[in-house]
Amino acid sequence: MKASVIIPNLNGAGWLRDSIESIWNQTERDFELIVIDNGSTDESLDIAKSYEGRPNYTLICNDRNTGFSHAVNQGIAIARGEYVVLFNNDAFAEPQWLAELIRTAEQDPKIFAVSSLMLRYYEPELADDAGDYVTLLGFACKRGDGLRAARYTKPCRVFSACGGAALYRKSILEEIGVFDELFFAYYEDVDLSWRANNFGYKNCYCPTARCRHICGATTGAVRYNPFKSIQSGRNSILLPYKNMPALMLLLNAIPLVLGYLLKVLIFRLRGFGVDYAKGFSEAFTTLPKLNKPPFLWRNLPNYVWVEFSLIAGLFQYLVYRMQRALHIT
Repeated sequence: MKASVIIPNLNGAGWLRDSIESIWNQTERDFELIVIDNGSTDESLDIAKSYEGRPNYTLICNDRNTGFSHAVNQGIAIARGEYVVLFNNDAFAEPQWLAELIRTAEQDPKIFAVSSLMLRYYEPELADDAGDYVTLLGFACKRGDGLRAARYTKPCRVFSACGGAALYRKSILEEIGVFDELFFAYYEDVDLSWRANNFGYKNCYCPTARCRHICGATTGAVRYNPFKSIQSGRNSILLPYKNMPALMLLLNAIPLVLGYLLKVLIFRLRGFGVDYAKGFSEAFTTLPKLNKPPFLWRNLPNYVWVEFSLIAGLFQYLVYRMQRALHIT
């Protein structure tokens, strides 16, 4: 089987059926669909159950919200495809989406992940995500968020694939590990892609794999809410600590601290300073539990590539903030 498409669901009654139907309507037919329901209390569980009995369809029902990472890992554990493809329950794929992701992955066996062009559902002329990048300040950012999608027509290597609509090569997952469940939600996809970078694999962006996305539909906020603020506060600490070797952490300590101070100010101004601080507190109790990969000399060129990517990401972020300030799309 070529691909296993995994959709995690939590109370997605308003959009799950359309999301699933967009997958069944793919031109690529050699795939299975796995839906993991994470304790939904609305009609979306009934919607997911209505597809039972259909060939190559599996439904896993959890009795509570176990988190994005745990849910998709359940799907990965039973996936039969050569590729694992994650898809949000509030995303809607164009018919060629899956075929284009697979076509890109098959160009190079060193490609680990392929990121889609995610378009804003209500403003489809604007990008929601064209791959992710990380800055020297420790910020994980959506490439192209709110800018014209026409800017992002060229395939390229990116730091991270957005797990909302991304393909992953299963053989490499088996080598480097799956999603870290300590992240629960947010940044878990960046953590996985960063790990792949450290091992010398590539994450790529495919502009012809297009889908529309209702950003924040499951968590209830596009930008800020208490849950997202706590997750962001915790995982922004876990992400560099886990993936940077000790010397890189020391080298980048000053910009990382400056980045955290800036984030504290931003979240405080938005009214979520207490929640963000709670996330910081959770991070320091979680750090000892992390499975931090050991430093490997053979990966030194990859660490150097990551460091230069973080520097480039800082300039990319500054340009993006300037564009937004000037209302340039």
